Amino acid sequence: MTSEHYYQSQKFATTDPTYAEEIRNSPNPKTAAELGRATRTPAMRADWDAVKDDIMRKVVLHKFTTSESCRKVLLSTGNEELVEDSPVDSYWGCGSDGRGKNMLGVILMETREALRKKYQPD
Repeated sequence: MTSEHYYQSQKFATTDPTYAEEIRNSPNPKTAAELGRATRTPAMRADWDAVKDDIMRKVVLHKFTTSESCRKVLLSTGNEELVEDSPVDSYWGCGSDGRGKNMLGVILMETREALRKKYQPD
């Protein structure tokens, strides 16, 4: 349904496909995120830390490739640094002190460059 649905479901794709499907079919992105973050058995896939960035890259690329309106917004940012301004997430966002890893921002900028090459060739 949304990128959040897909991303959260992938945490359980190899350990509990039924639960992954429940996440994919949840009514909204907030519920998908809550289900994906819930502590449960079986636990999320053991390789999650190793694959989560590439899964996010796939999700983001798909979103901006398939949605022209989203793509236009991303491309309109030019060369600006993109920051996931999340005070509670220092991995995907900038964290409370602004020194987080900002991986979502990094992935968005990588995606923007790839889209620029595809949709705005020299």
